[in-house]
Amino acid sequence: MFEKCIYFNSNAFVRRLNRIWDDAYKETGLSAPHAYLLRLVCHEPDITQKEAGRQLQLEKSTITRFVSALEEQGLLVRLSGETAREVRLRPSAAGKRLGKRLDEIGADLYIKLRKQLGASQFEEMLQLMRAGTGITY
Repeated sequence: MFEKCIYFNSNAFVRRLNRIWDDAYKETGLSAPHAYLLRLVCHEPDITQKEAGRQLQLEKSTITRFVSALEEQGLLVRLSGETAREVRLRPSAAGKRLGKRLDEIGADLYIKLRKQLGASQFEEMLQLMRAGTGITY
């Protein structure tokens, strides 16, 4: 019934990916979205909270909640930016250490999924997904 429905099939695929990613990051005590925020901050220390939200495609309220959670865990710190409203994010020492493990988990997930789907199909799917974020009607 739904074999031609991009909405149904993409959501089913995303639910499966969410389970795989959450299981992989479970050992760290972080959900996959929190892990990706910390990874980003580790790779781009002093990134603004606004830019982190843009790169992760998260709403302002969601990025604020995620930052608060990671800050409460002692994994990142908020710093004043160049303007009164700007907030910059920096990993703590504990965040940097955990960030290395998060990168290892991410690399392992990449290798496993690429192998499972096949290298060319995997790369093509990534390109189509990234291009598809600009769909207009």
